This record gives sequence, C-alpha cells and structure tokens, in this order.
Amino acid sequence: MQYGVSFCFMNICFSYQDSNDDIEDVSLFDAEEETTSRPKKSKIRHPVASFFHLFFRVSAIIVYLLCELFSSSFIACMVTIILLLSCDFWAVKNVTGRLMVGLRWWNHIDEDGKSHWVFESRKASPQDSKTVSEAESRIFWLGLIACPVLWVIFAFSALFSFRVKWLAVVIMGVVLQGANLYGYIRCKVGSRKNLTSMATSYLGKQFLRQTTGDDQTS
Repeated sequence: MQYGVSFCFMNICFSYQDSNDDIEDVSLFDAEEETTSRPKKSKIRHPVASFFHLFFRVSAIIVYLLCELFSSSFIACMVTIILLLSCDFWAVKNVTGRLMVGLRWWNHIDEDGKSHWVFESRKASPQDSKTVSEAESRIFWLGLIACPVLWVIFAFSALFSFRVKWLAVVIMGVVLQGANLYGYIRCKVGSRKNLTSMATSYLGKQFLRQTTGDDQTS
C-alpha cells in the first residue's frame, strides 16, 4: 500500500511518497560498499571521516563561545561560524554518515520538476555487521545528537539575554545540524508512521511496567 502527498510553495512543488517499507534498501556508492570478511571490531576504520565528523561542529561551538574574547568584529565571528556550520552540514550529510554508519539522505528532482526526499540505509545482509564499526557508530550518533542540543541551549540563552545579533547565527546552527539529525533518524528508524508506532509502543511499555509495579506493590 502506497500513498503520496504533494504541495506547492512559491511555484516549487514538493512531494512525499511512503509505503510499508519507507526506506529503500540500496547500496550507497556501489564501488565502496563491498563487504569484507573481517570480524566486527570496535576500532575506528575511517579515522579521517570520524575526525571531520566532530571537527567542524565542535569548532563552530568553540568559536561561538570564545570569539568575543579574541575578536571585537562580530562580522568576522559570524562568517567563521557559518562557514564551519556549512562545512559540517556538507561533510556529515554526504560523507561521514555513509562511511561511518551506512546511512544517507538526499534530494532529487524528477522529470516533472517535483522535489523528492530519499532516506537510504545500507542493505541488510549477514555481512553488514562486519562493515560497521561500533566505535564509529557511537562517535557518529554522539556528535549528531549532542551538538544540536547545545545549539538549542545557545538559542534560548541568546533570546533571554537579549543578544539579538547572535540569534540569527544560533538559529543557523540549530537548522543545519537539526536537519542532519532529522534526516539520519529517518534513515535509521523509517517513516513518520514508524516513528509514531515506536513512540506509542514505548509509552505502552512504560504504562504496562508502571501498572505491573503498582500491582506487585499492592
């Protein structure tokens, strides 16, 4: 069963297509998706990708926190932070997600001019666990989740401290890093329908556990 939703904004049409299997099982960059016979290890198999996965986003946060101590030019600080955020967005979206955890999200425009968002994951196979490093997976998800949370905190801090000039920079950090977080979560767990099902299942388990605990107590 498939369904689709489409809408237009400023003469640009967007559409979303879903099915029972929202994530298409495809190989990401076929030339680099060959499986190996090496056992699953916790060592870092892509040190350069792991470094740059954290380097740009951590650097942007450090510059935001310390730039006023070393420079009185707001424009220079703003440009530096935005450049770091942009480099981070590109690197995480196009390189580190594919290499470190086998996930990728992207957009393509069909022949009718409609924009389609695609969320891909590496095709599951018996050898799949042998190609993903546990250490790299932890680094990837830790950096992906922690940094957007910090930018959200910075946004509230700038808002309540009336640092209006920094608010646009912080919002840029929230949007760019939040977009990657949302995209990779969609790749990992599936469609919005699956996200809703997971949330409902979690709440149901918590309710059942609490009810069971209350019965045992009484």
